[in-house]
Amino acid sequence: MSGPNGDPNISSEDGIINDDDEFGEEEYAAINSMLDQINSYLDDLEERNDALNGKLHELLESNRQARLDFRAQLLGSPTHEEHHAVEQESSLPSEQEQHEENH
Repeated sequence: MSGPNGDPNISSEDGIINDDDEFGEEEYAAINSMLDQINSYLDDLEERNDALNGKLHELLESNRQARLDFRAQLLGSPTHEEHHAVEQESSLPSEQEQHEENH
């Protein structure tokens, strides 16, 4: 007969395993307290992990946008802000048009 953990040389009748351990209320209360504390630590760790994950996503998005802006500058194409500024300038009358209107 094999032992409780599958060890073929030890049988459960050898008296090595004593399942008659009795725990008192104090031991159960201590175990429950430790489990509650562990649960609290795990909840805190999960909150921190979620916060870090959110910050990481913000950083990645910021990095992606900076990379796109940098690439646009290298290629000479206007960025969104530059494109918007060019649109505003083109909607304003030019100096020559203003000069012609005044004369």
